[in-house]
Amino acid sequence: MSDYTNFVINIKSKIGIDLSLYKEAQMKRRITSLYEKRGFANFTEYYLAIYQDKMLLEEFLDRITINVSEFYRNPQRWEVLDEKILPELISENRFLKAWSAACSTGEEPYSLAMVLASHVPLGDISILATDLDAGVLDKARVGVYTERSLKEIPSKILDRYFINKGQHYQVKDEIKRTVQFKQHNLLNDYYGYGYDLIICRNVMIYFTDKAKEQLYINFSKALRPNGVLFVGSTEQIFNPSKYGLEPVETFFYKKK
Repeated sequence: MSDYTNFVINIKSKIGIDLSLYKEAQMKRRITSLYEKRGFANFTEYYLAIYQDKMLLEEFLDRITINVSEFYRNPQRWEVLDEKILPELISENRFLKAWSAACSTGEEPYSLAMVLASHVPLGDISILATDLDAGVLDKARVGVYTERSLKEIPSKILDRYFINKGQHYQVKDEIKRTVQFKQHNLLNDYYGYGYDLIICRNVMIYFTDKAKEQLYINFSKALRPNGVLFVGSTEQIFNPSKYGLEPVETFFYKKK
């Protein structure tokens, strides 16, 4: 059994994360660079260290999760959501049940709240936002961002929902109150059901084909009939009918 294979088994046993469902070459490269930076010679030494050191474990979890995000990422897709998808969903149910999965530091669910606010009162908005990494969820709850992550936000939205702090911008409390952040493992935890809208973007590309198939099945089960799954710009679902889904716009899939 290889050093890495044994590491994968141990990590799954200790913290319930199955690294075998991630693309192996990418994951091995990411973890190797981390343990070498910390002065360890191999995966066995590194596992023994993170088993005993909480800070090393938290650093490891932060490294294996992909925390790259920005507001209104791929803005044309957000325009489609705003102008076509949301009006149809809201016509069926004003109080949308929405989930931002693998939400990273919060840009995506806050973007959704701001778009929804042009359709319904803020008091009617409730968004579940989840991620595997507890550290990024803490940052999301604070809601402070650099200008770099805000470059795609329309100026009227920036002025309305952010407080300029000089080098940073703070999401206003009225938006923060619409989002509930919670730790969740997409590869292991329960998804719930009855969602009108699920957004999961730019994370599935890191999983194996087998893992992606299971995610699509789980997302489909979690959606209500006519509910919509919104995926990333490199994550087009081939043969969506296999999962009870049908394309309605590019990167948007409706449950049949």
